[in-house]
Amino acid sequence: MADRIERAARTVLRLSVKQPLADGIVADLETIARVSGGVRSDIAKLTGIGSLRGLHNAQNAGAAAAAVLALGVAPDVLQQGLRSFPGLAHRMEQVGRQAGDGGTTLFVNDSKGTNADATAKALSSFDDIFWIAGGKPKSGGIESLAEYFPRIRKAYLIGEAAQEFAATLDGKVPYEISETLDNAVPSATRDAAASGLAEPVVLLSPACASFDQFRNFEIRGTRFRDLVLAQPGVTPMA
Repeated sequence: MADRIERAARTVLRLSVKQPLADGIVADLETIARVSGGVRSDIAKLTGIGSLRGLHNAQNAGAAAAAVLALGVAPDVLQQGLRSFPGLAHRMEQVGRQAGDGGTTLFVNDSKGTNADATAKALSSFDDIFWIAGGKPKSGGIESLAEYFPRIRKAYLIGEAAQEFAATLDGKVPYEISETLDNAVPSATRDAAASGLAEPVVLLSPACASFDQFRNFEIRGTRFRDLVLAQPGVTPMA
């Protein structure tokens, strides 16, 4: 194993999620493939792996695939590993689901989304979002997230940034000033359940630091998780 790791460490392999390669690893939202001499062969599927949603996670999975393939891991073992990956706490963490008459709500804890760039990754990964955002604001606000506003059904604004975010969303995205997570979670849960949508998502991705109401993003995310699991009919993710 040590010899294989040493050889793999000397290997340089190109990775892309944006453009074709003649040689290397390419990934998209559905597939990881190896390209050699312009010939592509699929090596793993990402479809249906909830913990690896989004192009940024496809890039992460592609990098992991390149590393383990260089170590001689078989593609079927790689696929099994990807499917069993539970995700990381507070980073687009799937917390639970709530079945309703119209569909099933997914609750996602992305408390690590402490700025607009990070939150963009989460917003790009879902449709029909009931978005909980706000906290201690950072420079630039959420103006850069405008391209994702059509994905947001309603926003629930908390913390010091609530009024600033409301001004940005006004006339573009329905919102309410929830002030705290304790208010936002039940409101978003209720609205998602009543939406009639097949797969609404209640997403905490604050685009803010936590320090106005929480000591750190982990405590904020844990509070979100606890509030979600306290909602009637929510089943924790296995």
